[in-house]
Amino acid sequence: MRLQLLVAAVNQSADQLPQQMNIGSDAIIVNQTDHYAYQEFDFRGHQIRFFSMAERGVGLSRNHSLLRADAEISLFADEDIAYVDDYEKLVLEAFETYPQADMLLFNVQAAPGRETYHIGEFGRVRSYNCGRYPTYSFAVRTKEVHKRNITFSLLFGGGAKYSNGEDSLFVQECIKKGMKVYKVPVSIGQEIERPSTWFKGYNEKFFFDRGVLYWHLYGKLRHVMALRFLLAHKGEMCQDISVKKAYQLMKEGMKEAAN
Repeated sequence: MRLQLLVAAVNQSADQLPQQMNIGSDAIIVNQTDHYAYQEFDFRGHQIRFFSMAERGVGLSRNHSLLRADAEISLFADEDIAYVDDYEKLVLEAFETYPQADMLLFNVQAAPGRETYHIGEFGRVRSYNCGRYPTYSFAVRTKEVHKRNITFSLLFGGGAKYSNGEDSLFVQECIKKGMKVYKVPVSIGQEIERPSTWFKGYNEKFFFDRGVLYWHLYGKLRHVMALRFLLAHKGEMCQDISVKKAYQLMKEGMKEAAN
């Protein structure tokens, strides 16, 4: 099997980014910038295809790379992930170990304060527990995604109308369309600490956008899941905005999504 790293980047340099990320596999990099260009070059014996594009939106960047992917395994990445030296071997060995898996989720150590998940043991991922994993933890059998016509939402994520959630919607669609998704306790890299491109605090937009996401993600269970989310994280998220107000904002987001 062959692996391609699918990287979403913004205003990065083709000369510096592969070194910064410690890329050790073939890669397709889609870089949001102010012009269009294409470069293809060798880095440590691997083919790097570097697309510069003027369009905005992380979902669009991921779709550009995914539609061009031609390796058996695609591993999604952000520009601020630094990979361990043998990540390609680790990912391919995991797919060989679990041949039933169409998609595997891996550990990537987040920057302090941004931790949302940690995989401690192998297990199946279902629709009801798929909402906590970032895109950079995803690896897929490329042909399984292509034949099911699965892409990333253009409504959510950095550069889109709503703040984040394109990752949760993607893995949910994979599950709904019959892909077998598992999590594995294998660490492949770490996030380089930097300011978030989308998170501006637990403000009104955060909760409103989360309501829009929950309408798409949980359907009839959206109100229950919204309350569960707020009660579980109220100590951290509801210091400036009360739980009651946050829930109202989420319901307003759900209402917009329904119309």
